[in-house]
Amino acid sequence: MSKKNNPRNAVGVVYSTNPDYEYQYDDAPRVETLPPSAQKLRVRMERSGRGGKTVTVVSGFIGTDDDLDELGRTLKTKCGVGGSVKDGLIIIQGDFRERVVALLQALGYPAK
Repeated sequence: MSKKNNPRNAVGVVYSTNPDYEYQYDDAPRVETLPPSAQKLRVRMERSGRGGKTVTVVSGFIGTDDDLDELGRTLKTKCGVGGSVKDGLIIIQGDFRERVVALLQALGYPAK
């Protein structure tokens, strides 16, 4: 059985006992990660809706979730703080705008 036709890759069905059941597969094209020089990242500071805590938010990344996670991990490590990656945003705890912009530019990203 090929990887595409495997019921484990089917969308919305955990298990079917019907041998004639037609599984639906997610055929959406994968988003390719743009090279760093083609990315347009924006760095901003937010306080609203976060209980008064200050966070630095990096937005505008175009690419796979794995590459976004890796970039977020790199930024959090270099800043020495925690944070998260969700909904296409990299969230770094604290006001690290200048440091994050400098790190992104060192990695080849034209950040503002």
